[in-house]
Amino acid sequence: MPEMDEGEVIDQPLTAIAEAFEELSKWMKENSGGHHIRLDTFCEVASLVSVLFRCLGLAFKFAELEYVAKLEGLLEASKTCPTLQDILEVDVGNDTVKTSGSYSRNLRRVRQGLDLVRAIFEQLLSTEDSSLKDVASTAYGQVCAPYHTWAVRTAVYAGMYTLPTREQLLMKLNETEQSAEKKMKRYIAASLPIIEYIDSLYISRNITLDW
Repeated sequence: MPEMDEGEVIDQPLTAIAEAFEELSKWMKENSGGHHIRLDTFCEVASLVSVLFRCLGLAFKFAELEYVAKLEGLLEASKTCPTLQDILEVDVGNDTVKTSGSYSRNLRRVRQGLDLVRAIFEQLLSTEDSSLKDVASTAYGQVCAPYHTWAVRTAVYAGMYTLPTREQLLMKLNETEQSAEKKMKRYIAASLPIIEYIDSLYISRNITLDW
């Protein structure tokens, strides 16, 4: 798995993200819905997304720190749990699915991070507004706010005023409006089956997703 180092620079992170998720999504289709996705492979693909939170600045600093911490927890778990399914099996057996710091809880939070990026991309594609405040606020409200404490929600919404403009974000990502649009659509399409698969791991074990 690539080092999740803040100093690491990928020339066009959107390209790397879109390609990695497309590759994993394709593998899932070719292997009976991906019932045995390797955890280390998933971590490697998911780690690429953290750069997007970084590009959004202070408003999503909490999201970035939480996302990276949960990913590191999952990477550690991959030493004893080869697949995503194994994570649920271990925690269900130990009755620790929703316990703070559990592998299953870490996976749930990483899944929310992937979905947050999807929602941000969908909002970006639906408007040409230069300000990202409404884009980010709507996406955060849909995906993460229902599960965050009042203090975290307040800090995130307060930080929305520090977001870069649309043009500044594209510059950080080394993209044009046209090139970014294509790659965001590719990520949305490729990430959805992965997000749905992760949800199915919980639902199939009668574990609700309201946490």
